[in-house]
Amino acid sequence: MSHTERDLHFLRDSFRLAEQAAEQGIHPFAAILVDADGKVLMEQLNAFLPDHDMTGHAERVLMTRANTTFSPEVLAGCTMYTSAEPCAMCAGAVYWAGVGRVVYGASEKRLKELTGNHPENPTLDLPCRTVFESGQRKVEVIGPLLEDESVQVHADFWKD
Repeated sequence: MSHTERDLHFLRDSFRLAEQAAEQGIHPFAAILVDADGKVLMEQLNAFLPDHDMTGHAERVLMTRANTTFSPEVLAGCTMYTSAEPCAMCAGAVYWAGVGRVVYGASEKRLKELTGNHPENPTLDLPCRTVFESGQRKVEVIGPLLEDESVQVHADFWKD
């Protein structure tokens, strides 16, 4: 499974959205849902603020919105581009929503190295592939991809 120029384009768009989030003081994560024809269906920033929702990850919120908006047939042909690897919760949401493909920037392992045990981001070092492989539906995964670009926005954000 290899990536395409389209993958690089939308992945970099997710990085730009993550940077916009950081500029607003929001955790620097973002996700984009793109249909089979390359049309952006939805974008989502991290939703930890304003209510300090620890489950407000961009990917999880995007999947909730997508699952209540689009049919299973549409979602099966979609790709979610995300600035960082979906955590176990977010990978579960992708699986249950029925999205067929995920392309991500930074790995959970790399993110954990950057954030440490930050109280607002106690990163799990559990690859999303492991979560998907436990299921009965195939989810294609590409990543980490452009990881050094992806982590730039995290360099100063998680320092106390």
